[in-house]
Amino acid sequence: MSDRPREAALELLRAVREDDAYANLVLPQILHGHGLTGRDAAFATELAYGTLRMRGWYDAVLAQCVNRPLEKVEPALLDILRLGTHQLLSMRVPDHAAVDSSCALARAHGAKPGGDARAGFVNAVLRKVAQHDTAAWADLVQGDRPDDDPEWLATRWSHPGWIVRALRSALGDRGGELAELLQADDTAARPALVARPGRMSPEELFDLPEVEPGRWSPLAGALVDGRPEQLACVREGRAGVQDEGSQLVALALARADVADDQGRWLDTCAGPGGKAALLDGLAREQGGRLVAVEQHPHRSALVERSFAPESDSVVITGDARLAPWGDELFDRVLVDAPCTGLGALRRRPESRWRRTPSDLAALGGLQRDLLRSALGAVKPGGVVAYVTCSPHLAETEFVVSDVLRDRDDVVLEDARALLPEVTDLGDGPTVQLWPHRHGTDGMFLALVRKKG
Repeated sequence: MSDRPREAALELLRAVREDDAYANLVLPQILHGHGLTGRDAAFATELAYGTLRMRGWYDAVLAQCVNRPLEKVEPALLDILRLGTHQLLSMRVPDHAAVDSSCALARAHGAKPGGDARAGFVNAVLRKVAQHDTAAWADLVQGDRPDDDPEWLATRWSHPGWIVRALRSALGDRGGELAELLQADDTAARPALVARPGRMSPEELFDLPEVEPGRWSPLAGALVDGRPEQLACVREGRAGVQDEGSQLVALALARADVADDQGRWLDTCAGPGGKAALLDGLAREQGGRLVAVEQHPHRSALVERSFAPESDSVVITGDARLAPWGDELFDRVLVDAPCTGLGALRRRPESRWRRTPSDLAALGGLQRDLLRSALGAVKPGGVVAYVTCSPHLAETEFVVSDVLRDRDDVVLEDARALLPEVTDLGDGPTVQLWPHRHGTDGMFLALVRKKG
């Protein structure tokens, strides 16, 4: 194998660090730029994503092997050390190959002269890392801290401490599952597909040799080989890439009973269009029509392109807090609120290091305003699904309870009844899906009905 995969992985780490780039958006361009396909592309992806995901753990190991604080190490050199550590501790790469290739990267990148000195530093550090396997390093780093210590779990499973504490709170009396949840966050998720109603049947999707049925959603397929864009049905828009959790919350909204249903559906935060495309198909199956609202014009264009060619659904570019749909009342409303995305850490390897507790305060007001606006847009007897891809209580239960506290015209219904195929949904009435329990992103769903 050439070193182009390692060069590509290093380029991605630099883009995330220097440009605040989103790995999932930049990586395809980098792979193309390096001419990587097949096994080389898969190697580069695992190397880059795994290093980003496990950065905290690798830094804890490297701190034992470097004779100065890691913040004093040149950032580009630290990226190389992390890549080497991932190969040594988490990939089936021979020690000599991991060390030698990292030394070559050190010579090739960074300020000149000094390439040999940089390579010598990398060689010395990674040879220390290679002296122990992951289990032995865990014993050394843990010391006398108990197994359930949150700060130790944050280190070992490479999560910021504030996220670990928040997840423990969200788990409630099942806090003993915390380590299992963190490990699930550290496990790359297979791409999930959705057969979009009216455009492709689930049976057609499952007949593809690269796809097997999903676990919960009747529309879901799991991609077992290749990349989604290699499938004609995905390129043509008949199927989409969508986590099962996202499919389930849309199905729950579609399954809710509405008296005198007029088929008027509203998606208040529709970009980039994954759930909107599914709702468009579900609405058309029931003789309905979707109005999709997106604040940003470029994302509105993505939503419009996601609809079936024969669809009469419409896209409105505007701020959902200001009710750009006018005075119309709807039977079903989806509020897929902007959130920290802490439920999708397994799919977004760098996001755990990008988010901070201050994001919660910035998003909390927006989430409450969007839910209030949705309740104003639903007719008596209609339903609102408040959804986030985060299990953080400040973005889920607290938002719903705050908005509903002073209202006597709405009732919180048991959303679990709308997902009878899904097990282990807890006490309700809201639904919280979990990566470690359900194999989905950590989607939250509250179903609110306006009294008739």
